[in-house]
Amino acid sequence: MSKLLLISLLMVACLPIDKHEGDTLDIAPFHPESYVCYRTKDPLIIDGNLDEDAWQNTAWTNLFVDIQGDKKPRPKYNTKAKMLWDDEYLYVAAFMEEPHLWASITERDAVIFYDNDFEVFIDPNGDTHGYYEYEVNAFNTVWDLLLAKPYRDGGPAINNWDINGLKSAVKLIGTVNQPDDIDEGWFVEIAFPLKVLHEYCGGVPAKGGNQWRINFSRVQWQLVVEENNYVKRINSETGKHYPEDNWVWSPQGFINMHRPETWGFIQFSDVIAGQGDEAFEFNKDELVKWELYKVYYAQKLYYKTNGAYAQELNQLNNLGLSNLKYVKQLESTTSLFEGIASRLESDYNWHINNEGRTWKTKK
Repeated sequence: MSKLLLISLLMVACLPIDKHEGDTLDIAPFHPESYVCYRTKDPLIIDGNLDEDAWQNTAWTNLFVDIQGDKKPRPKYNTKAKMLWDDEYLYVAAFMEEPHLWASITERDAVIFYDNDFEVFIDPNGDTHGYYEYEVNAFNTVWDLLLAKPYRDGGPAINNWDINGLKSAVKLIGTVNQPDDIDEGWFVEIAFPLKVLHEYCGGVPAKGGNQWRINFSRVQWQLVVEENNYVKRINSETGKHYPEDNWVWSPQGFINMHRPETWGFIQFSDVIAGQGDEAFEFNKDELVKWELYKVYYAQKLYYKTNGAYAQELNQLNNLGLSNLKYVKQLESTTSLFEGIASRLESDYNWHINNEGRTWKTKK
């Protein structure tokens, strides 16, 4: 079996199918986080220190929460991130409170989330297709992937793809793999080349006023000490490792990071960090797109039950979609569908297909 196929199978195995309650959809509320990303006038040195004025003048995000949101308690340890940009890079930094620094993986493009890690997900044009995933552990071992579409829609990770020109560094506040002391945590600093990220920007480049979808995740395993080494804690009833915790910036509602429609928003600003403030401007067309995703998930459930997609919107009423505000049209065959929606004040119609991709057309 090839390494690429093995990793794809492992990734799919770690992604549960979206849960449903009875015959109706269980869809999380739409409350994505948002962040205004200011410019740095000077390139940053990627060393994990965050001591440049630009970083010092940049606000942290809200503290991370459980991936399922309010369904679960607040994380045990604090995690936060911040962002900057210039003409060449999107910069991401994070701090993870961690009393027991641990890492084991040293091979690039191995499955990094088998260690405690920090992860970045970027969808430049927000259509949920063509997005990037980055993972790093406390050794600064990196895994970068390109996904043409989410796993749910049949898109395997392109693991042999690398972010050309990527820069990353970690700074440990403590000692890694030393169980006999208590650590403070670790910093991550990353420079993502915009030239690479623009490959899937779909006409929405990093530019003042433009918005991308982005999210961050922290994977945290339960550890115990055996013979002065950290090992994953075993559940005595199952004989298996306890499942990892997933702590994120913008909650997904499910244990599945590959739902790009629920990620947060980053808004690029031309203001230099520390020299002014700019308000985040929520685009109300995102509410139209979210309603289309309700149709998408309902159609998936309808197909699972009936072996074909619904031909009319009213066929989805018993799935909890009887009060749609923006979706006006549904065009379906047995194996394909397209939903169309818009709001009165917008200049665009929004579309979604059976693979979950969204796009807009002029009215």
